[in-house]
Amino acid sequence: MKNTLLGSIYLILASSIWGGMYVVVKIVVSVIPPLELVWIRYVVAIVALLVIGFITRQKWRIEKRYFLLIIAIGVIGNAISIVAQEAGTMLSSAQMGAMITSSTPAFMVIFARLLLKEQLTLKKGLSVCLATLGVFLIVGVGNLDLSSKLGGISLFIAALTWALMSVLVKRVPSHYSQIVVTTYSILVALIVLTPFVLPRLHAIDISQLTHPTIWGGLLYLGIVSTAGGFLLWNRGLQMLNASSGGIFFFFQPVVGTVLGWLILGESIGVMFWLGSTLILIGVLIVIIEKK
Repeated sequence: MKNTLLGSIYLILASSIWGGMYVVVKIVVSVIPPLELVWIRYVVAIVALLVIGFITRQKWRIEKRYFLLIIAIGVIGNAISIVAQEAGTMLSSAQMGAMITSSTPAFMVIFARLLLKEQLTLKKGLSVCLATLGVFLIVGVGNLDLSSKLGGISLFIAALTWALMSVLVKRVPSHYSQIVVTTYSILVALIVLTPFVLPRLHAIDISQLTHPTIWGGLLYLGIVSTAGGFLLWNRGLQMLNASSGGIFFFFQPVVGTVLGWLILGESIGVMFWLGSTLILIGVLIVIIEKK
């Protein structure tokens, strides 16, 4: 029960951090295109993770049989999923982003059943249904713009690949430090993205990067959202089963909506509070589940 509670806190913090990421990405992506933005935030994240790793004296050695798994996590979750997510955020509305990425937990339940043979329980199904309904109430199904189909497809790919990555993380032995696993997976993504990004970096207006909003956003995305968020998410998944852990992804649209209200002046109605209540109930069902 202690691990369940602690793992739940880690996942709530990670999802909350990523909720704030949508507002930051929306601002920074106006200056730095999605692909280059992912690459830069990973450079910042790698530096932060290496500093943390050396200060805490991590053991960086990993058995060869897990190399392919780390590579898969890096390519699927840290490269494809994040690029698709930021491209989708740029092309579509915040409502569509929250709506489509909220399908991640459902995919996690499916992948957990297929890859980890985790049992599908009534409580897991109920928690996902309640949380999904809550997100629908918050973002509003009627706000989707058909002209944003490309962004919607990109966000769907992001949700699907993130779910697969989250389940693959469960196959990495828990005795390996999440700092080490996260660093290696981000390094893989950085290596994969570099050949595509380097020829395009010259197009970025360097003078705009000196603006506090932009470099502050890059630091948030690199250190807080990437290094911190990935560490918390991966550690939390190690303490819960994958299908149950996915439900905490629903905190992302809730936090994103609140920050949109606070920072961008977007209105929040009764449906937001009703939807948030359903999400909270869904998460509580997972926390008290003993399996």
